[in-house]
Amino acid sequence: MTLPPLTLAGATVLLPTGLTNGSLSIRDGKISEKTGTVVNLSGCYVLPGIIDLHGDAFERQVAPRPSAVFPLDQALRATDCEAAAHGITTAWMAQSWSWEGGLRGPEATLRLLDALDRYRPGAFVDMRVQLRIETHTVDTLDLLKAAVTTHSIDYAVFNNHLPEARQMSRTNPEEILGWAKKAGRTPEEHMAIVDEAFQQNPQVPRYLCNLAAFFDQTGLRYGSHDDGTAETRCYFDEIGAKICEFPTTQAAARAAHSLGNPVLMGAPNIVRGGSQSGNIAAEDLIRAGLCDVLVSDYHYPSMAQAAFNLVDTGVLSLSAAWALISTNAADVMGLSDRRTLTVGQRADLVVVEKDTRRITATIAGGKLAHLSGETGRRFVSGLAAVAHAAE
Repeated sequence: MTLPPLTLAGATVLLPTGLTNGSLSIRDGKISEKTGTVVNLSGCYVLPGIIDLHGDAFERQVAPRPSAVFPLDQALRATDCEAAAHGITTAWMAQSWSWEGGLRGPEATLRLLDALDRYRPGAFVDMRVQLRIETHTVDTLDLLKAAVTTHSIDYAVFNNHLPEARQMSRTNPEEILGWAKKAGRTPEEHMAIVDEAFQQNPQVPRYLCNLAAFFDQTGLRYGSHDDGTAETRCYFDEIGAKICEFPTTQAAARAAHSLGNPVLMGAPNIVRGGSQSGNIAAEDLIRAGLCDVLVSDYHYPSMAQAAFNLVDTGVLSLSAAWALISTNAADVMGLSDRRTLTVGQRADLVVVEKDTRRITATIAGGKLAHLSGETGRRFVSGLAAVAHAAE
């Protein structure tokens, strides 16, 4: 629903200068000078819309169980609604381009991209795809380039799960069973594919450099995922992959920081008090000044929750914490049209109840994407007044 001219009054608004008690107006999909019907939002924060650079929770909408795959249009609709309900106004779905096959193989990725192209015009939030490109997919170079061009992909990361798979087969073979099941294979078939991919080792550096050159030509922003050492981060920086996503050690994060590479960490890591996989705690990196952006990873609600957790524990002010999930993320992707709640910017914003921290309204591009609770009653009252005046 595209909103008529509105002024959101009585709230605490997060502006570039900090939190201020005042009002914010919306007109024609953008932040504007004071205009339109007044909606009273006393007792609420009005904050910039959340920008999620990496979220794979959508996989649960596609296949809530390994053998239960749902139509992509339904999965995208559910993901769209879930993102909006948690204040996310721009969302990159992290889709694998992998030797793993199943829902993470190139064919499944192409189906998702086609489905998103069809769904996007009616989406509540700005939905995009981040390609998680396995380094050992050398034989898919032409297909991958065509996908980037056809679907205007603007973000990718390199990752390599082969060492994890080979180690897991030795120490936790039961995990391989689950991994293989997701791809519709037996463990033996899965490990045969792992071994076949491993044989591509000599070709991988040239493959990555070819992709990097192509990405530079197209303007796509790219990085790497799960850097474990400073040397790994330096390697990817040298080929142009400037974004450091989920470094697993402080050494890798420090290397990224010294190179001017933005560091992304998972918001669930903050909410849960540490990494679910035993890697470095995101809060430790934030305290050390080594984390620039938080992303949803596998749990959309954690974005806003993590920001308020950082406030409650005294790690950051609300302005600085919210920047980790909004302004900073916009800067990483060059989204100059939605960085802040200032006149002329795209009207992407979130209404949060101060006492409960509940997100009760999400507006994306000047359109109402989510509305609930007391805030919903106030909006309905204000919009009813607009309708009555028009009669």
